[in-house]
Amino acid sequence: MIHSTAIIEPGAKLGNNVSVGPYSYIGNDVVIGDNCIIESHVVVKGPSTIGSGNHIFQFASVGEACQDKKYNNEPTTLIMGDNNVIRECATIHRGTIQDQGVTKIGSNNLFMAYTHVAHDAVIGDNVIFANNASVAGHVHVGDWVILGGNSGVHQFCKIGAHAFIGMYSGVNKDVPPFVTTIGMPAGPAAINKEGMKRRGFESDEIMAVRRAYKAFYRKSFGADEAIESLSEDAAKYPAVKLMVDFVKGSERGIVR
Repeated sequence: MIHSTAIIEPGAKLGNNVSVGPYSYIGNDVVIGDNCIIESHVVVKGPSTIGSGNHIFQFASVGEACQDKKYNNEPTTLIMGDNNVIRECATIHRGTIQDQGVTKIGSNNLFMAYTHVAHDAVIGDNVIFANNASVAGHVHVGDWVILGGNSGVHQFCKIGAHAFIGMYSGVNKDVPPFVTTIGMPAGPAAINKEGMKRRGFESDEIMAVRRAYKAFYRKSFGADEAIESLSEDAAKYPAVKLMVDFVKGSERGIVR
């Protein structure tokens, strides 16, 4: 159902069974997939492609031009997957030509009230942004990450899969997969053991990740020494290999 007070620009394309609530605005160059619910007072601008089954709550702003002062109205985009929930007053901005020109959101994510995804961010699948969590431009967030309330991530940082960013954390370095952070600036606290258990990781792999965490953070190893010490576990356990590969590829350095 399209409410009579909603404004749908001629260039917008809406799929089957899309609901648009009162006073919402859907701009040109917006594509919205099947079975989406757009509540009242929502703004969706483009170029943006929104997948199927997404639910966008009131006063959210999706696909707006970014806040980067270098942005000069270039035709950048937002691409969003399926079955995301975007709660009240959340903001998600399009990309810039300083990167790939696109902000990417995966599927099955929850963005709680007042969360913010800045330009050129890449968000994986099954991610949770708790209230007021924000990521700056060019941030990459892996699958199954949880960002606690009021946490913030500095531009160009990467958050590895299954990491847990504690509330009020200020992340200014890369966070390896499975690592829990806390503090301002954020530092490592433990592995996300409970999250791993909930997602079906076997106990021996969880223990291997714990050994990897100790190698990176508890022993007097440099990163190269830690990686070398984990070669056997990395060959045996995909979770450890994920951690090792992440640290090898880190450009900003990992949280300490």
